[in-house]
Amino acid sequence: MTRKNLLGSQVKRLLTSLSDQGSQHLTEVETDLVQTTYLLSEAIEKLGASFMAIHAGVAAQQEILDQLQSGTPLTPEIESRLGVLKGEVTQHVNAAVTGLQFQDMTSQLIGRTVRRIAGLRDVLCAVGSSGAIMIPDSEADELIAVLSDINKTLEEQSAKLESVLWKAVSQTHMESGDIELF
Repeated sequence: MTRKNLLGSQVKRLLTSLSDQGSQHLTEVETDLVQTTYLLSEAIEKLGASFMAIHAGVAAQQEILDQLQSGTPLTPEIESRLGVLKGEVTQHVNAAVTGLQFQDMTSQLIGRTVRRIAGLRDVLCAVGSSGAIMIPDSEADELIAVLSDINKTLEEQSAKLESVLWKAVSQTHMESGDIELF
């Protein structure tokens, strides 16, 4: 292979690798953001339903209390109904707490996204720093060696970034058990 072909091959390899790695990391960022949006949407829906159910349960309890204050005697049926309402309110409060715990998972996703973006920036800076030592008047052999080093740096930095970020998002110690997502 001639020096010109070798040089062209190294440049092509660098640009292809840079494009592939950048695209892969940005796709992961996009996926994490979509998952975050989904989690937030689910949590908000769950919280809204829980708070409305808590309100309904408390309002029903208040009606019974109002009846009792107006002189209605406490019957076994009323006492039983109060017990049922108490249990329902407790259940809805627990559901609201579970909804709030989605915040932890979304924080993990956002943190992973920020680390991925920072890591991608570091990869690009490493490539840029390596490329900065190229002098326009350099000989083909020197350029080939520099481009080879840049390609190696790109592969190493990208592999390092990927190994650090492939972790599942999880929530533990919830009343319903452990959850692991994505």
